[in-house]
Amino acid sequence: MAPRLSVVVPIYNVERYLAECLDSIAAQTFEDFECVMVDDGSTDDGPVIAKQYAARDPRFRLVQQENKGLGAARNTGWRHLAPGTQYLAFVDSDDTLPPHAYQLMVSTLDETGSDFLAGNAMRLRTTGLTPSHAHRRPFRETRLRTHVSELPALVTDRTAWNKVYRRSFFDAAGIRYPEGILYEDAPVSVPHHFLAERVDVLAEPIYHWRVREDGNLSITQKKTDPRGLIDRVRSMELVREWLLGRPETLFSEQYLRAYDRNCLTEEIPMFFWSIPDGDRNYWEVYQRHVGRLLQAIGPDRIAGLNAQLRLKYRLTLADAMNRFIAVQRLHRTVRRTRQAAARRVAAARRG
Repeated sequence: MAPRLSVVVPIYNVERYLAECLDSIAAQTFEDFECVMVDDGSTDDGPVIAKQYAARDPRFRLVQQENKGLGAARNTGWRHLAPGTQYLAFVDSDDTLPPHAYQLMVSTLDETGSDFLAGNAMRLRTTGLTPSHAHRRPFRETRLRTHVSELPALVTDRTAWNKVYRRSFFDAAGIRYPEGILYEDAPVSVPHHFLAERVDVLAEPIYHWRVREDGNLSITQKKTDPRGLIDRVRSMELVREWLLGRPETLFSEQYLRAYDRNCLTEEIPMFFWSIPDGDRNYWEVYQRHVGRLLQAIGPDRIAGLNAQLRLKYRLTLADAMNRFIAVQRLHRTVRRTRQAAARRVAAARRG
């Protein structure tokens, strides 16, 4: 009999965190699973640790390949699933899960029949757990059998690892992780939200997302790395290309319009705060790649934004980066002043 749940864990140079990750999977109260570990060409002792788990627990098995990146490793794991498993999940190998996570997620899907379930997450630091700001809006409350058209904040639910998919849905959707880029989650997670008939949303945290504090930052934590910017823009473009490629006008018009607005009001503005700290090369990369995306989205979408965003996008399109940086530095100063004042007021109220 095939296990009910398949869990794919890509592994690349995470020996420091891997045992904690695999222990959290082994300790799940839901025990009917397989864990497909994919060694993506690690150069540390991570594969040795993975082999130890495979040797002592038949639910764990290891697949090894040359280094191809996280998206490729997830795809390899999917190709090596046991036939007939009902559900599918992904876990990053430096993260952990609370013991009840899969019990809660699978039992909820059994009850609702939804295509997949997405849950809340906590940030994992050496000092403990804190709420994930990135997951705050879509997971404010539990909503079963919902959809991104009913809960628009789900368009921000881009991560791969806070979900359990009904495998029949995942396989039929035919969407695989892009290979060779960072931010490979969104071109799969966002289209799945649009494609699903029904999705379950849990406010309860079911995942612990690690913040690396040892100086060995993940590349997505490096705020002025040009590759991160380039790949995040490409990730947004891949979602847009998928929506534009759908034959249904619902996808290429209504859903695309909603996704474009999210790009303009949330995703692209994430770059703004790091621009003053970058060098000239980073500014040029921003202008070239973000400018290309803005041209594709079109001026009519930008015209409907608030004055501050309109100004920054017009300066980007005009290649007026010196003026853009001056505006952003002023905005950052004002924001920090307001935050400091709010902290003083809060401290005074507590006192």
